[in-house]
Amino acid sequence: MIDRQHAQELREAGLLWRHPAAGDRFTMVAEEFAGEVFTVSEMTVESHEFTGGTILGFNGTTEWALDSVALDDALWMPRDDQLRGLLGRAFQSLVLKEGLFTATVLLSGAPRGFTAPDASTAYAEALLALIRDARG
Repeated sequence: MIDRQHAQELREAGLLWRHPAAGDRFTMVAEEFAGEVFTVSEMTVESHEFTGGTILGFNGTTEWALDSVALDDALWMPRDDQLRGLLGRAFQSLVLKEGLFTATVLLSGAPRGFTAPDASTAYAEALLALIRDARG
């Protein structure tokens, strides 16, 4: 799982979480929730679409004083498969060598590797570069 910093950088770069689905993970934008990660699930956290926006509803959470949170107040923490999917056709490979993962993507037509201690972070860094490259 990517860390909060990478999730925030992806959000600031323009990655939007438009359609929360079961299995998606998130934390709250507010710093007091920085250590808490939630998972969208029909049993505990459901996504509800309204004309004014998407609300994440907390079901049966007695230990929290949360009933719901606006999607804008949630910080999406994409999974490995989601990050890799977002890389699309730019994705070339993921290689594990000497305990480090290198995700290689095509940036401006040339391969470029992003190395990190875990696949999620390598994917996140590659996606950040891809988004920034696309924006010029």
